[in-house]
Amino acid sequence: MKTLMIQGTTSDAGKSTLVAGLCRVFVNLGYKVAPFKPQNMALNSAVTSDGGEIGRAQALQAVAANIAPRVDFNPILLKPNSDTGAQVIVHGRAISNMEATSYHDYKKVAMDAVLDSHHRLADEFELLMVEGAGSPAEINLRENDIANMGYAEAVDCPVILVADIDRGGVFAHLVGTLELLSSSEQNRVKGFIINRFRGDIKLLESGLDWLEEKTGKPVLGVLPYLHGLALDAEDAVAIENTVVQAKINIVVPLLPHISNHTDFDTLRLNPEINLRYVKMGERINDCELVILPGSKNVISDLKFLKEQGWQTDIERHLRYGGKVFGICGGYQMLGKTISDPHGIESTLKTITGLGLLDIITELTPEKVLSQVSATMKLGNDTCLVKGYEIHCGISKHKSISEAEFELNEAETPAALLINKSDNQATDGCVSKDNQIAGTYLHGIFDEGGATKLLVDWLDSNNDIQKTINLNEHRENQLKRLANVCEKHLKISVIDDIIKDGKTTKASRA
Repeated sequence: MKTLMIQGTTSDAGKSTLVAGLCRVFVNLGYKVAPFKPQNMALNSAVTSDGGEIGRAQALQAVAANIAPRVDFNPILLKPNSDTGAQVIVHGRAISNMEATSYHDYKKVAMDAVLDSHHRLADEFELLMVEGAGSPAEINLRENDIANMGYAEAVDCPVILVADIDRGGVFAHLVGTLELLSSSEQNRVKGFIINRFRGDIKLLESGLDWLEEKTGKPVLGVLPYLHGLALDAEDAVAIENTVVQAKINIVVPLLPHISNHTDFDTLRLNPEINLRYVKMGERINDCELVILPGSKNVISDLKFLKEQGWQTDIERHLRYGGKVFGICGGYQMLGKTISDPHGIESTLKTITGLGLLDIITELTPEKVLSQVSATMKLGNDTCLVKGYEIHCGISKHKSISEAEFELNEAETPAALLINKSDNQATDGCVSKDNQIAGTYLHGIFDEGGATKLLVDWLDSNNDIQKTINLNEHRENQLKRLANVCEKHLKISVIDDIIKDGKTTKASRA
């Protein structure tokens, strides 16, 4: 197996997108390609075919490589649950919560997990397309590094450095990053890619010549700014929305620990729907629907929601006939109480919920990770949906015993889940007045049918004509990205770098 690593001068330099594009390009060239990110820190995650959890970007890159996502593509995933701590997920499974200083000491152990995944993939794939994290020049994090040059040195692979020219200072970013690397790491960098360029390329050429002369390394291409490119975000929330004349207005509170906000991509991308994120200090108003999103720290985020006055806004919204939908952590918030007796996410043992659904939730040590097919019911209509569960809570109706998990006739199931053994179980519920609904299922809007079900639930007389199938949309975007990479990058030179790179049988020395 050959390995090529894409590192960035900064976070959000375009590493994830570039790796996805190169995965598709080299698959088209006949390589058997796998994506890889040794360590990812993100709250957007996906459930893999082998029943684990990885970063959303690596799931996207797997789609680009025409293979199913698996845990080895992202052996270490960190999901922040505070300013200084995160849940640590190794090979798809949560092992513990760690503060930053504790994890720094743990990285020697984490590197073993990274190299285990590397070796397993080496037995199956011809090319590993690797994404770094943040910047390799973060001096304070260099010791025991597993995310950037520490990994590259361990497996002896070539590196391409990418920088974002749209944010300015691209030459300083590239030269400065290179200067802060050791001599062996500098030799490992085989060239540069400049990302998100707007304007006349002739005005940039003198700078490219200077960069090559200064560093002795080639510029392997300049990627243009791709207007409207919409792919699954690794972590950053796409706040801006350009819908001018929306038929439906949806508000999503932007919680500090919001997770899996890709749930709303099909709604956000729909030209007839205005999906707006409400930020700290803003009001929830002027909408037909409020969606409470998933959360990595549901108790902390529920406290934040109340402190912002959003509970009052939601109650007013319901009095005026609006509707509310909760997904995963948002579903838990709609209930009577949320308890965390084992300290899974919080030091606070219990908190009063919004009291809009007659459920109680207890956070549990075991995380539910599953891919699901379901029949979803809202109002009088149903549709088939596919989704996935990532949560560590169990919700049940408040009036029944802990040994049972069912709903009484005060509320009705929102979704009927069908598992692999063909047993049926209910998930979520709809309030008796039909104004409030919740489910644990992420990704239910991805195929479009649930979008129509949702807008009909809001107003059966709506005339929304368009729904978006996220899988089809994603594939079209990946084809566009690969075409741009083929046009603007020196793919033959990159291919030579791959072929000339060392065979990556990783050392454990």
